Amino acid sequence: MRVIPIRDAATSPLLPEVTAPLAVDGPLLDRRGRSLRDLRISVTDRCNFRCIYCMPREVFGHDYPFLPREALLSFEEITRVARLFVAQGVRKIRITGGEPLLRKDLPRLIEMLAGLDGVELTLTTNGVLLPRLAPGLKAAGLHRVTVSLDALDDPTFRRMNDADFPVARVLDGIAAARDAGLGPVKVNMVVKRGTNDQGIEAMANHFRHSGHILRFIEFMDVGSSNGWKMDEVLPSREVVARIDRLFPLEPIDPNYEGEVAERWRYRDGAGEIGVISSVTHAFCSTCTRLRLSTEGKLYTCLFAQNGHDLRALLRAGADDERLHAAIAAVWRQREDRYSEIRTAATAAARKIEMSYIGG
Repeated sequence: MRVIPIRDAATSPLLPEVTAPLAVDGPLLDRRGRSLRDLRISVTDRCNFRCIYCMPREVFGHDYPFLPREALLSFEEITRVARLFVAQGVRKIRITGGEPLLRKDLPRLIEMLAGLDGVELTLTTNGVLLPRLAPGLKAAGLHRVTVSLDALDDPTFRRMNDADFPVARVLDGIAAARDAGLGPVKVNMVVKRGTNDQGIEAMANHFRHSGHILRFIEFMDVGSSNGWKMDEVLPSREVVARIDRLFPLEPIDPNYEGEVAERWRYRDGAGEIGVISSVTHAFCSTCTRLRLSTEGKLYTCLFAQNGHDLRALLRAGADDERLHAAIAAVWRQREDRYSEIRTAATAAARKIEMSYIGG
């Protein structure tokens, strides 16, 4: 029998009850002293890929019960919430999915969010719809895109996306994003040992001198459906060593506090790469991210088991002060550090799926 992957591993509580007004007298900090700077908003749980590390077909199948439209936050609800987050220190908003470009009329949401002052607005996509949508997204106010691409070798890429999409479709999407001015484009490669790690050097060679930033992500135990095993994780230090042997690298400083990617540049000036090492080199201590799911639940960690139901408050008529205070209370109670305490037991625990919460 096929197992239906979970959205929440436990009943999602309402946001904490708050009886006093929120006092804004400094940065909003969680229990480990981390500020809130980044908000990731999932706009759909649907995807046109079935990537083996995210929505494996043998688990999700062809008849997975995606959320009905009425369950999704409306663009107006998303914008209202985003405005409250910006008031509490958020300076970067990333639109995610599923595949966010499947959400109908997405440029309209981008235009609404682009009206928020002082916010960098980005989007993560598999890229295949960018040739059609990139110009409109740029015109609406989107700043940058990140495109997922796990191999240049076509048979390998088709096996990994398990939807028979060719590499050429994604490369066309990257080119369209560049031409529309949505750059620098970041290209993310999830590296799974024994599956696509043989293509690391080819990826590095292809994107040198391109102006794009290639990033290698360790295969992570997100969700409960991807069959994660530690022996399929290729440590980022090995990725860097393999590239350095061909194209000498040197480390460079992060762009900002809390940046998840460790940055390296080619010594010959051909650009830079990044590595994201949440398995072998946890960066929980500087994590500034909060996630809003497709149906309006707040998650304080990518590896969370349950979220806080913000939609219930929105649709019950809560005013901005109530929402503002409740969101702050969630962040102030946050103490997540999953990657620092990962064990075989925690890796096997039922967790929220990445296709639902976004990456």
